[in-house]
Amino acid sequence: MAKNKEKNKTQAQQEPAQEAPAAENEKKTEEETKTEEAILDETPAEDGSVTLTKEEFEQAKAEIERMRGEIEASKKSVNEAILDAQRIQAEFANFRKRNQSIRSESIDDGVRETIKALLPVLDNFDRALSNSDGTPFAEGMEKINKQLIACLNKCGMEEVEAEGAFDPNLHEAVMQDTESEAESGTITAVLQKGYRVKGKIIRHTMVKVKA
Repeated sequence: MAKNKEKNKTQAQQEPAQEAPAAENEKKTEEETKTEEAILDETPAEDGSVTLTKEEFEQAKAEIERMRGEIEASKKSVNEAILDAQRIQAEFANFRKRNQSIRSESIDDGVRETIKALLPVLDNFDRALSNSDGTPFAEGMEKINKQLIACLNKCGMEEVEAEGAFDPNLHEAVMQDTESEAESGTITAVLQKGYRVKGKIIRHTMVKVKA
């Protein structure tokens, strides 16, 4: 009898030890279940959507706004760079035009000064040929004069017209005509030819004008 009691007591003491592993296994199963649920909550759904917490949503929204601001700033910088490039291109084009215009005008001024220096030669030819006696020498001088005038015409020289009314922009009145029956202000004689080169007067025509 005493032996049976001891045996039962020993079994009773051993039973809790056997129940402890079962409780521990149950605890582990609960933790694993929670972990799996947490993993499932963070796993994207089949359609690709993700469920975010309010805090995560606000953070994502703030990040999107920050990126939008950076994109707008980049666009603004690009537009400003394009405008600067266009402005520089326009300024350079204007610079080239100005330089080309200055260069052309400088060349024209040089041509005018050269022809102006040759005008006394033309005047001497005119005076000499006005008293031509028709000799071969005179005819040769006349041909040379025509050749010189043709060369100067190719460089842009034109004789200023001196007919009709007096024009102070083209003519220089050095004498008055009181005897002619022409209308007042009319040119009655040319005393020295005037010339223009490429639209600019290099010497006014000296004329006699009816008073």
